Amino acid sequence: MTPGLVIAATSSGSGKTTITLGLLRALARRGVAVAGAKVGPDFIDPCFHQAASFRPAYNLDAWAMRPGTLMEIAEQAGLDASLVVAEGVMGLFDGIGAAGLGSTADLAAALGWPVILVLDARGAAASLGATLRGFAYHRPDLRIAGIIANRVGSTSHAATVEQACQAACPEIRWLGAIPRNATLSLPERHLGLVQAREYADLEGRIERCAELVDAHIDLELLQALGDSGPIKMAPTNPPLPPLGQRIALASDDAFSFVYPALLRSWRRQGAEILPFSPLADQGPGPDADAVYLPGGYPELHAGRLAHNQGFRAAMHDAAGRGAVIYGECGGYMTLGRTLTDAAGTTHAMLGLLPLDTSFADRKLHLGYRRAVTRSDSALGGAGTCLRGHEFHYASIIDEAAGMSLFDSFDGQSTALGPVGLIQASVSGSFLHLIDLEP
Repeated sequence: MTPGLVIAATSSGSGKTTITLGLLRALARRGVAVAGAKVGPDFIDPCFHQAASFRPAYNLDAWAMRPGTLMEIAEQAGLDASLVVAEGVMGLFDGIGAAGLGSTADLAAALGWPVILVLDARGAAASLGATLRGFAYHRPDLRIAGIIANRVGSTSHAATVEQACQAACPEIRWLGAIPRNATLSLPERHLGLVQAREYADLEGRIERCAELVDAHIDLELLQALGDSGPIKMAPTNPPLPPLGQRIALASDDAFSFVYPALLRSWRRQGAEILPFSPLADQGPGPDADAVYLPGGYPELHAGRLAHNQGFRAAMHDAAGRGAVIYGECGGYMTLGRTLTDAAGTTHAMLGLLPLDTSFADRKLHLGYRRAVTRSDSALGGAGTCLRGHEFHYASIIDEAAGMSLFDSFDGQSTALGPVGLIQASVSGSFLHLIDLEP
């Protein structure tokens, strides 16, 4: 397996994303064949990684993926690369419950990749030595190989942090300190960062991140710390079966939350992926035997989608001929009858499922999910166990009873009740599916 490094931090907001983007671009500018990856189910960060590294970026998930799936995708992430730089999620040990299941630490331990710990120096100096020591010895199966201090206020501040960290853990290599630079923060919206495809000055921002990293981080030492890890896992069966032979994929600014590894798996199983843009009033072609509406931001484009009659007619034609139609999260809402946006305006959606949703009264739904199919469908026979996650702010105003697609459980197997809908060949839910249950 290609050597890798995991960029982790003590908490969210420490600067992992900007540092990862800077590292990817700075190394790429030096001619290093570097690839990015994202720990956990986040859809948005890998698109930034791909823009920074000029290579495909994948998600790696220690909870939602079977060990063999994780290994196969990690190997794919490093294909034709000499180093994989994986950005962690939240703090290093944060995951499900107090045990932190599915954490960045779990991922690093499973793949044997060393951790580069980002220490946010805002409001602290010598105390970061104690922080580092606590993180370094918290788990014996984990190796923190290097440190990057972020947002230091001066050269003397950086020197104090370095001395404290080296005194606390002399075996952990000091890689450098990045000064405060508020202009490098990336804009956000309710599901995280603004998508890379929507960001007008993305290239300039990535270049500025790279310049800062190149000036302050020892990149040669960082490369030398990469390790392929000793652990090997047996390959597994593909994560999810293709929805059909010719799968029409909704793909534009409203529908972009799709895992590249899933599409790659479907292609390897013989399926053809046929992208179309609902925002451009396109629909699935008459030869598509399946339609996949992934998540995204349909609520930001609801008025436009409601008026796109070509899209509506093609979707109803597909349903009428019995094509498999499956929607996740934003795609699920679009399959419903109505969607009310944050301003309180209600828009007519496709009406292929008896569902009404709203953003007028936002409520966060977030977490890993286990899903068990309640009946036979394109996702498998009744009782098929799957893993994924849920992340949205929409509320269900009305959803028909007795037609649920899944029985749902949280990451600790607490029952959450039936979710989603299935009606003939049309189905969907708010869950983003990742893999079969281990």
